[in-house]
Amino acid sequence: MPEFIDTHSHIYDHNDFGGEEDSIINNLTSAGISHVFMPNTGTDSIADVLAMEARAPEKLHPLMGLHPEDVDNNYTATLHTILQQFDRHRYYGVGEVGIDLYWEQKYKKEQMKVFEAQTAVAVEKGLPLIIHCRNGFAETVEILRRFDKLKLRGIFHSFTGTADEAETIFSCGDFLIGVNGIVTFKKSEALRKVIKETALEKIVLETDSPYLSPEPLRGKRNESANIPLIAQKIAEIKDT
Repeated sequence: MPEFIDTHSHIYDHNDFGGEEDSIINNLTSAGISHVFMPNTGTDSIADVLAMEARAPEKLHPLMGLHPEDVDNNYTATLHTILQQFDRHRYYGVGEVGIDLYWEQKYKKEQMKVFEAQTAVAVEKGLPLIIHCRNGFAETVEILRRFDKLKLRGIFHSFTGTADEAETIFSCGDFLIGVNGIVTFKKSEALRKVIKETALEKIVLETDSPYLSPEPLRGKRNESANIPLIAQKIAEIKDT
């Protein structure tokens, strides 16, 4: 059986998986998932991330970051709490961080400040960035270009952009694009075309569990064990 890595999963969320942690971990083993990276979102999720890691530390790896949708007027104090975590525990990346202007632009300036601060931490500590970007591509690139691209690396999570946007991402540093269940959706022809044209070594797998379940499981709760379905679709697209 091949081994897979889920580069982006929220299987630690007790609201979605509480009481099922053992079966979720067993499902990983059955599906051939050797590693799962768990991005934090805010101060409320830190305990859940660390509790899930403790159940299978050889397989489940925590990331630390402040999600753009968790940025508000109290962002300075919240960000301070998040950044303190890097002195208290080992984290494998800075994430989930970035810019999200999908619902509103009220905290656009604050999001950009928080993203820049967390990018600086990633550079300082030599850690990869796990970037959430929705309706904020120009702003995200603007921040990244303030840094030395030779010191930047990471993943643009849940990529659904154009071929030109992919090339822009790659020009900002050693970045990869994360592809999840969206690539299996019927209306994702444009994304599949981009994937076909993108070098395989620039693509990594993710679920964004519990969201974005791949076909034929769309509409159901997603989990990391569904990674092979995403890998299968990419293999079909790449004819490999």
